[in-house]
Amino acid sequence: MSAPKANPAHRQKDAKPLADLVGKAMTPACRKRGFASVDIVASWADIVGERYGHRVQPERLIWPRRPEAADPESPPQPATLVVHTDGATAMMLSHDSGQVIERINTFYGWCAVGRIKILQKPVQAKPSPRRRELRPLTPREEEKLEESLEGVENDRLRQALKKLGAQVIARNGGKAA
Repeated sequence: MSAPKANPAHRQKDAKPLADLVGKAMTPACRKRGFASVDIVASWADIVGERYGHRVQPERLIWPRRPEAADPESPPQPATLVVHTDGATAMMLSHDSGQVIERINTFYGWCAVGRIKILQKPVQAKPSPRRRELRPLTPREEEKLEESLEGVENDRLRQALKKLGAQVIARNGGKAA
C-alpha cells in the first residue's frame, strides 16, 4: 500500500517567506535592545547607504526616561543610537552623523534618533551581494515599454521609468510587459 500523494496546492498555502519567520523570531531580541522591530536592523544598509552599511552595525537604541508629569500625548524625546565600527570608519561617521541621523529619522518617519554614540570595536564586514546580470529585452518588449511611456513628457522621468521598466521586464521574464 502506498502513501497518499501530497497535494501541491495545499503545500503552497502553508509556505511562508523566510523573511516573515526570521523577522518574527528576531523582534523580541531587537526589542531588548530598544528597537521597536527588526526593520532598522534588516534595512540598515539601505538606510545609511553603501559607505556605512557594511562597516557600521547598530547595537541598541537608548530612550530617555519620560518624567511622570509628562503629557502622554506628547512625542517621546529622541533616542541615542549606539553603533559599533572600526576606528577609521568611526572618524568618518562622526563627521557624517547628522546626515545618518536624518536618514534614520526619514526611515522611521519621525524624529526617533537625536544622537549617535559610536563604540570602536571590530565589525565583521559582510560582502556586498552581487547583482544578477539581467537579460537584454527583446525588440517586442522594448516596443511595448516605449508605448507605455508615450504620455510621459519629462525626459528625466521617462528615462528613469524606462530603466525601471526594463529591469522589471528582464527580471520577470516578460510577464510584466
